[in-house]
Amino acid sequence: MRLLIIISNPKRASFRQRVAVHLDSLHANGVDCKVAKLPSGPFTRRKLFQQAADYDCVILHKKALNYLNAVWLRRYSKKIIYDFDDAIMYDAGNPDKPSLKRQKAFQRTVSLADMVIAGNEYLAEHAMEFNKNVEVLPTGLDTKPYIIRNMPEKDNKIRLVWIGSRSTLRYLAEIKPVLEEIGLRFDNVVLRIICDHFFDLHNMPVEKCEWSIKTQISDLITSDIGLAPLPDNRFTRGKCGFKILQYAAASLPIVTSPVGVNLEYVRDGMTGFQASSSPEWIDKITKLIKNAELRKKMGTTGRVNVEKYDIDVIGKNLYKILDKCVK
Repeated sequence: MRLLIIISNPKRASFRQRVAVHLDSLHANGVDCKVAKLPSGPFTRRKLFQQAADYDCVILHKKALNYLNAVWLRRYSKKIIYDFDDAIMYDAGNPDKPSLKRQKAFQRTVSLADMVIAGNEYLAEHAMEFNKNVEVLPTGLDTKPYIIRNMPEKDNKIRLVWIGSRSTLRYLAEIKPVLEEIGLRFDNVVLRIICDHFFDLHNMPVEKCEWSIKTQISDLITSDIGLAPLPDNRFTRGKCGFKILQYAAASLPIVTSPVGVNLEYVRDGMTGFQASSSPEWIDKITKLIKNAELRKKMGTTGRVNVEKYDIDVIGKNLYKILDKCVK
């Protein structure tokens, strides 16, 4: 099978997590993959779309197409799969205000596909309005590197950790009052932010860890409690919870907002806690800070549960979906 994968930005985490991690697995299954960045000019785009005729299938990752691009891609492609893992039909900055432009582009792109792959059930429901051939494929994670045999010796600090992008750091900032209160109650608690942008707190030290593919795992496994706050709106319900998978792979208990896949990924009272209000956030974090055995128990259970999202499992399912579409 020959597969053309069209992406808009190879530097995006979405590309790494949903495409790049599966290339070796697809190759091992006899799939010859070419990854192509979508050019900006209309003529260079058409040239790329014309190449689709030489492939058995095209995966268009996340990009919603304008009318002309959609016509060209459909004309030259034998089969088209549209893969997306965000609620791109809504504006992240103003999710409650309908965006006709975003909705039209999403409808157009989903409608032209022979099959749609959605990152979760919420996204799949949106896609099924315009295409009945929809498969749900969670974002995968290579869990193996998170198992470290010789852990560095711990100090007496307890590290709350958050990992993410600059654009989502505002979600962590929304629980600043919670973190300030925790800082007043405990003098041995540190907030570790793994990102390319940071903020400070008055009552709690902040460890600023520049995100790097080489250091992110060690920064996570040497932490103690994973944080995943999220407001509840039409955009955030489409999030695919990758940071939660990372926390679980690192054997961390997790405190999260009960939004979208967070409800599925964090089993309340077993692998972490759900928190809907500031008092709940303070209470759940406090419980984990005070109880090392609870942290260990929840982290161990989460580590077992996350294996179902390992790239070996997700990669096999991706191949089955591809094979089903092409045949």
